Amino acid sequence: MDKEIKELTKAEEQLMQILWDLEKAFVKEIIDQLPIPKPAYNTVSTFIRILETKGFIDHIAFGKSHQYYPIVSKEEYKSFATDKLMNGYFENSVESMFSYFVKKEKIDLAEADEILKMIEKLKNK
Repeated sequence: MDKEIKELTKAEEQLMQILWDLEKAFVKEIIDQLPIPKPAYNTVSTFIRILETKGFIDHIAFGKSHQYYPIVSKEEYKSFATDKLMNGYFENSVESMFSYFVKKEKIDLAEADEILKMIEKLKNK
């Protein structure tokens, strides 16, 4: 059974990136990874509770403190976000997305060549 993944806000995604990197952390450890100016402890704690409510993380209790860990993997969220991008902006067309990145000069010729080689390998399977 696939769990339903919800979209993350920019702030939530920033915290998830940290948790995916650390694998498990207390709120203070998460704050330590954030850029200066550091947000208030209560602010981060509120976002952590939201992430838990959304089903992205869970915790282990150590007395009054909690250590949080991801229950949605970075790979699962990447797949969700990519599908959303493809469906929402590129009519589910890899060609359309590839064309967009080439036009915006986000892909150079060497990268384009690598992508074409990957496509050829997939075709030959």
